[in-house]
Amino acid sequence: MTPADIENHILKLKSRGKELETALSAPDVYSDLTNFRRMSQELSKLDSLFTDFDRWQSSLQQLDENQEMLSGENDPEMRELLENEISELNTACAELEKSVQLSLLPPDPNDAKNIIVEIKPAAGGDEAALFAGDLFRAYMHYAEKQGWKLELLDESPTDLGGIKDVSFSLSGNEVFSRMKYESGVHRVQRVPATEAAGRIHTSTITVAVMPEAEEVELDIKPDELRFDVFRSSGPGGQCVNTTDSAVRVTHIPTGLSVASQQEKSQHRNKEIALRILYARLLERKQEEEAKKQAANKRSQVGTGDRSERIRTYNYPQNRVTDHRFNVSTFDLPKLMEGDFDLILAPIIQINCERQLEELRG
Repeated sequence: MTPADIENHILKLKSRGKELETALSAPDVYSDLTNFRRMSQELSKLDSLFTDFDRWQSSLQQLDENQEMLSGENDPEMRELLENEISELNTACAELEKSVQLSLLPPDPNDAKNIIVEIKPAAGGDEAALFAGDLFRAYMHYAEKQGWKLELLDESPTDLGGIKDVSFSLSGNEVFSRMKYESGVHRVQRVPATEAAGRIHTSTITVAVMPEAEEVELDIKPDELRFDVFRSSGPGGQCVNTTDSAVRVTHIPTGLSVASQQEKSQHRNKEIALRILYARLLERKQEEEAKKQAANKRSQVGTGDRSERIRTYNYPQNRVTDHRFNVSTFDLPKLMEGDFDLILAPIIQINCERQLEELRG
C-alpha cells in the first residue's frame, strides 16, 4: 500500500468519521445500545488512526525539510545535528507508517461484539479442574484491568476448589478482538496440589470464545426451540430440588442444547440458556461459512477449534508459550494475575503483520 493509496483511504474514512459523529449526536441514538456501542468503538478506532496519520504526515514533512537543510549545510556540527535528527525521523516515520497500515486492515466482523466464554477441563482429572479455576480467575483479573464487565452465567465447582465447567460473558471495548486468541486447548505442566510425590503432571482444558449473537443474525423460528424445565441439583439453597427452576433449551434442527440452573429464577435461567445457545449457533454458522470459502487462506489466528492446542503454561520454567505464534513470556505468575497483554500484545502485533504481508503479497 503506497503513501498515496493510504492518503486516499484516509480521506474516505474521514467522511465515515463525520457520518458516525452525526449519528452519535442524534437524540434517539441510545434506543439501540448494540448499534451505539458498535458506532462508538468504530469512531474511537478512526480517531486513533487519524492521530497517527497526522503525526506521520508531520514527521515526513519535517524529514524533507531537514534533508533539504542538510544538502546546503557546510558547518560540521550542524550537519551532525541534522543527520541525527534525520535518523530519528526516519525511524519514527517507519513506525508510524506501519501503525497506520495496520489500522487500515479489514476489521473482524465480530470485533465490536461482546462475548461468551466457556472453560471446561479436558485431560487430567482434578488437576485439570483446578487449572480451569485458575484460568477463570486470571480472566476475571484481566477483565477488571481492561475495564470490562464480567457476568457469570453458569458454574459447576468441584469439591477441591476447581471447576467442572464455567460460562461467563464479557462486555466492553475490544473484548472479542483481544479474547478471540484464547479459543483452543490450554495445556498446563506443574506439580498438582493433589500430588504427594512432587511429580510434574500435564493437564489440558478447553476455552471457547464466542461472539454474542442477536436473534436477527440467526433467524430462528419459535417452533425450532424446545424448552424443558427440571429441578436444580447441587448447591443452591432452599430452592434446590424443590422447584423446577432449571431450564434446558434445545434447537431442534441442529440438536444443540443448553441447560442452565445457575439462578433460582426459571425466567433468568431461560435467558442465560438462550444466550449461550445463540452464541453456539452463531459460532457453528460462521464455521460453516468459513468452510465454504475454503479457497481463501485460513486465518492466522488458527481455526478457533477447541481441539487445537494453542498454549502451554510451564510452571517449573515460569514460562507461557503460545504455539501458533511462537511467542513466550517468562513471567507466568504475573500473567495469571491478569496481565494477559504479556502474551496477547505480541500475538496481536504478529497477526496484524502477517495480514499486512498477505495484502502486500
